[in-house]
Amino acid sequence: MKTLNPRPDSPFFMPDSRQAWIRLGLALIIGAVGSVGMWSVVVAIPAVQAEFAASRGAASLAFTLAMAGFGLGGVVIGRFTDRFGIVAAISLAAVVMGAGYLAASQAVAMWQYILVHFFIGAGSSATFGPLMAEASHWFEKRRGIAVSIAATGNYLGGVIWPPLVSWGISAFGWQTAHALIGVTTISAMLVMLTLLRLQIGAGSRRSHVDAPPPKIDLRMSSNMLTTVLCVAGIACCVAMAMPQVHIVAYCGDLGYGVARGAEMLSLMLAFGIVSRVGSGFLADRIGGIRTLLLGAIAQGTALLFYLFFDSLISLYVISAMFGLFQGGIVPSYAIIVREAMPASEAATRVGTVIFGTIVGMSLGGWISGVIFDATGSYAAAFINGLGWNALNITIVTALLLRARQRLALA
Repeated sequence: MKTLNPRPDSPFFMPDSRQAWIRLGLALIIGAVGSVGMWSVVVAIPAVQAEFAASRGAASLAFTLAMAGFGLGGVVIGRFTDRFGIVAAISLAAVVMGAGYLAASQAVAMWQYILVHFFIGAGSSATFGPLMAEASHWFEKRRGIAVSIAATGNYLGGVIWPPLVSWGISAFGWQTAHALIGVTTISAMLVMLTLLRLQIGAGSRRSHVDAPPPKIDLRMSSNMLTTVLCVAGIACCVAMAMPQVHIVAYCGDLGYGVARGAEMLSLMLAFGIVSRVGSGFLADRIGGIRTLLLGAIAQGTALLFYLFFDSLISLYVISAMFGLFQGGIVPSYAIIVREAMPASEAATRVGTVIFGTIVGMSLGGWISGVIFDATGSYAAAFINGLGWNALNITIVTALLLRARQRLALA
């Protein structure tokens, strides 16, 4: 049976150890704090739209720029992580994100507010894809659950941040709320990174050294597989973006108020936490590809319900259902990367695939706003999401049919 030796740059560390779980706990907190870059802009859309007398589509461009920064930042910071380690990467990203929030608080025109969200998204990206890739190196038997927990920080932040940001905007105005977010996130993330550095140690920058080899063979090159996963990620996340980006505005349009929409978003992401952790356990048993396929089918089912029900109670129920069904989708891509590609490329490859999902979120968030402006309702936007979700299911099914197990090394 193959056994793992301690990595040469960290002689006292073993995968799946108590130290690995401590690192994972710190990563979860860092991910929750850093994920504010994704969620604050969603809650701020109505206030910013009113402030600058902008259209819904124009206000949604701030989310699009944040997601563009999140996606591109994940690729760049992923490569940076593979070379210099996760602590240095997230330290730099935290400063960039905090500075972006401070700049947003001083915006006097819509284009300025939109533009700085690229840097907010870029800073936030380090606490998602690169952090998932890093966590995958700390575990072997429990890699699926570890990657999912690391990704859950994003949804934990989604539970915490929307109500806080909504309250901050109501109490202090959107400008002051953005400034407070910037100061708070920089301070909190640097404290947690100091603790993580103490756990990792000064001499163990790169956790992928001597990591376990790939488990499955998809009979295509790493570049081709990365491309296929990126297309699948775009498709699934165009569909995912419709409820996540527009549920707050949707509830306002229906007369329920933006506060109810913020609560639904928080509920959606709370159930997403359950989904992400559960998908990790599932992936450890059936693999990342099957887990991704099940999540995509379930997500499409929840989207379909949004077309037929719009009462207040039904929207709460469907939002919880949507979160429960789709929360494990994005972490499944990181698990597939680690199952099928070399560990030394993990952060770069995961960052690239996550970029594809962010392109999908950006496109989905923007195009849903445009469809609303053109039609006066979100019905056509939900139908658009269902079409993209069907494309994702088709791609993942094809990957499943190609997959075969690699022979274990003696």
